[in-house]
Amino acid sequence: MKFIIRSAKIIDSKSPFHNKTVDILIVDGLIKKIGTSLSNSDNAEEIKLDNLHVSQGWFDSSVCLGEPGFEDRETIANGLTVAAKSGFTAIALQPNSFPIIDNQSQVNFVLNKALGCATQLYPIGALSKESAGKDMAELYDMKKAGAIAFGDYNKSLDNANLLKIALQYVQDFDGLIVAFSQDENIKGNGVANEGIVSTRLGLKGIPNLAEELQITRNLFLLEYTGGKLHIPTISTKKSAQLIKDAKANGLQVTCSVAVHHLVLTDEKLEGFDTRYKVSPPLRTETDRKALLKAIKDGTIDMITSDHNPMDIEHKKMEFDGAKNGTIGLESAFGALMTVLPLEIVIEKLTAGKTSFGIEMQTIDEGSKANMTLFNPEPKTIFTKTAILSKSKNSAFLGTEIKGKVYGIVNQAKLILA
Repeated sequence: MKFIIRSAKIIDSKSPFHNKTVDILIVDGLIKKIGTSLSNSDNAEEIKLDNLHVSQGWFDSSVCLGEPGFEDRETIANGLTVAAKSGFTAIALQPNSFPIIDNQSQVNFVLNKALGCATQLYPIGALSKESAGKDMAELYDMKKAGAIAFGDYNKSLDNANLLKIALQYVQDFDGLIVAFSQDENIKGNGVANEGIVSTRLGLKGIPNLAEELQITRNLFLLEYTGGKLHIPTISTKKSAQLIKDAKANGLQVTCSVAVHHLVLTDEKLEGFDTRYKVSPPLRTETDRKALLKAIKDGTIDMITSDHNPMDIEHKKMEFDGAKNGTIGLESAFGALMTVLPLEIVIEKLTAGKTSFGIEMQTIDEGSKANMTLFNPEPKTIFTKTAILSKSKNSAFLGTEIKGKVYGIVNQAKLILA
């Protein structure tokens, strides 16, 4: 494979070519040469795209794909194609399939399904057996098989001792624990953010306290045990402050926020549209602005699409009974560009690799070609025609987005949308 990417503006603060518009020669998956007006004596394929920008390949730290067990929602093969055409060269796969990814053979299964794809799949193993929150799963075996972290997707551990033991256990092999934080007793039967909107609509509320209390507990456990903890998809102003304080105290904690919590608020629930039913729930404008501030000051380490395809049977029903989740890969970049500057968007879509132990590939001569190709300017309305996933439960349908993803270069492959 040999091709030249023409007139590409490089957005990579670690690269000597940062903010420069250059040509990039790629041969067999390696960046051979970067410069202006590179000659093409070998008749290599040339890639010329309008207002082309390239960055290090993006990484999504929370993606659900269904397979095995829920192939009607999404398959691994199609999901990785969707990720590639959405700009992601790597994803962390959540373990919420059927069966749950809680042992070595399940890790091997999903890794084998992903062989040969341009987007790399990194499994997150379940922290507890069957994600039931009772007994610790086979963490070390899954780590040896290729799992990059351990957590029960969208399930908070009631058993504090289990989380304590897990944090201690994984230190022997430099493991990372992922702790979704939502106190189930305080959440109760809540389905939406507790506030003015839920009261007006007659929906049972989930207070911010449900998240903040559990984060506080989990940070206390981390302080006691040491080790590394990742808190995914925080959604409140106080959650960000708690994590900021923990970092200042020297704890090894990272966190992420979902795209929809940076762009949407609970005001969207006015029509009882279940596409906006997510976990944690959409919060208020005050929380949304605080999360954006926490992105900019470095408290929040990464942004995830929290891509969770759901079949229509579990979404097209009364709000109280519908399942949580929205797809987000296709809309992630465009939605973020409406609320954040380009360089911050790129930083937060790539920085998560470091936290999850994935090698970063700077755009420089001699490096592996691991890049995302995009145009940050065009504005469009996100419609169903832009959805490549099998499921269509997007919270961003009908929303104006900014920017266009052209595709990726990774694993010695060029994938264009």
